[in-house]
Amino acid sequence: MAEVRRFLAFDLGAESGRAVLGTLEDGRIALEVIHRFRTEGVVMLGTRQWDLARIYEEMCAGLAICARDYTARLDGIGVDTWGVDFGLIAADGSVLGNPVHYRDKRNEGMQDAAFAKMPREEIYRRTGIQFLPFNTCYQLLSLVENDSPFLKAADSMLMMGDLLGYLLSGRRACEYTNASTTQLLDPAARDWDDELIAQLGLPRTLLPEIVPPGTVLGPILPELAAQTGIDPSTPIIAPATHDTGSAVAAVPVSGDAPWAYLSSGTWSLLGAEIDAPCVNEASLRYEFTNEGGVDHTIRFLKNIFGLWLVQECRRAWERDGESLNYEAMAAEAAAATPFAAIFDVDDPRLLAPEDMPETICTLSREAGCTPPATRGAIIRAALESLALKYRRTLHALDEVLGRKSEVLHIIGGGVQNRLLCQMTADACGVPVVAGPIEATALGNIGVQAIAAGAVSSLAEMREVIADSVSPVHYTPQDTRMWDELDAS
Repeated sequence: MAEVRRFLAFDLGAESGRAVLGTLEDGRIALEVIHRFRTEGVVMLGTRQWDLARIYEEMCAGLAICARDYTARLDGIGVDTWGVDFGLIAADGSVLGNPVHYRDKRNEGMQDAAFAKMPREEIYRRTGIQFLPFNTCYQLLSLVENDSPFLKAADSMLMMGDLLGYLLSGRRACEYTNASTTQLLDPAARDWDDELIAQLGLPRTLLPEIVPPGTVLGPILPELAAQTGIDPSTPIIAPATHDTGSAVAAVPVSGDAPWAYLSSGTWSLLGAEIDAPCVNEASLRYEFTNEGGVDHTIRFLKNIFGLWLVQECRRAWERDGESLNYEAMAAEAAAATPFAAIFDVDDPRLLAPEDMPETICTLSREAGCTPPATRGAIIRAALESLALKYRRTLHALDEVLGRKSEVLHIIGGGVQNRLLCQMTADACGVPVVAGPIEATALGNIGVQAIAAGAVSSLAEMREVIADSVSPVHYTPQDTRMWDELDAS
């Protein structure tokens, strides 16, 4: 009888988190979500931040549920989260306040401040990272420029996934895939770029050692094991702690045909997996980023506003007293008139608008379209605008890499939006393989399984995942309107 291995993945997104128990048996992984919780940030004294204590409390609840209702003996526990955000740790090991949310206003003007110290083109040449106003380097620069007292008291900095791993294990380390989101990493050397850090005037002493995905941080802290009932010998393993790194590792690839991926959730991340960084004039012009992946790969991708547009519309309408679910919203969008309004989904006003529906109407008007007048029309405008962006990004990706993608794998929660999946197949003109939904948790667990010796490699891990899931296939239908939109 094959040995049964069990792993717990904490998969935290910008809207929600979950504790997922993964059971590896007979070459398949079975998942069970044993605890769900909200992760949304809070605004306190004018600063948008993450409620770290509440997130930690929910993780402890997940551990206790696992020990009480499922098993206290695990082969590993791993945490993945969004990138760029971080917490500061004092010399005595205590956490200095809540980590600040990447959508906070403190990042305003920091790119210009950085470019005054080092030219934009040089920063990209050294890091290969897409310019986003909330990248870690600009958040750190904000602390320096504003003479933050937290910075003076800090001994080290930990990215969110690493911070939560530290709270479970007591070890401070920065996992490679998350380190690569900071725009402070040399992608070729896979280490901190000391010259860049010095020229930007950032405190190098805060940056911890970089460790590869699959590093065993140590056993769970004894007091946490006693509190939750988890076996005290359980190892805390750093998977790809950046959630997209875990998700891409779980793409169920088959065959040798060139493929691309779209990690679809609050953010959309569209790209390809390559063997070495691609940093040149074309990648800078199209604003592609080179982030670290599992097994020394590079996630060559572009960050795009994703289902955040829909999530914020829902939140705005619920403030007005409406009770909505995403399935009903998608049905309303499907019934709306096609191609009535298209807008630029990369407009910076979409980052943290006070009223997302009104912002979408404004952007549609500015693009020369009649503003959508109904809830379904607003959602349809968002989805079609996203699909058009996916098309243009995929074409740019293939141009830079000198190839033609023959299939697009969509992974993550966005897989559940069947309307958007079909729009994406039509817009991109390539077959879409949608699934798995829980790609991030599967990738998290898969890397843990490699670290535990239960799986031998990334390739074998993907075979196991492919045998464990049933993706949905979408064939391109009518692409003519998308061709016309792209030409306009």
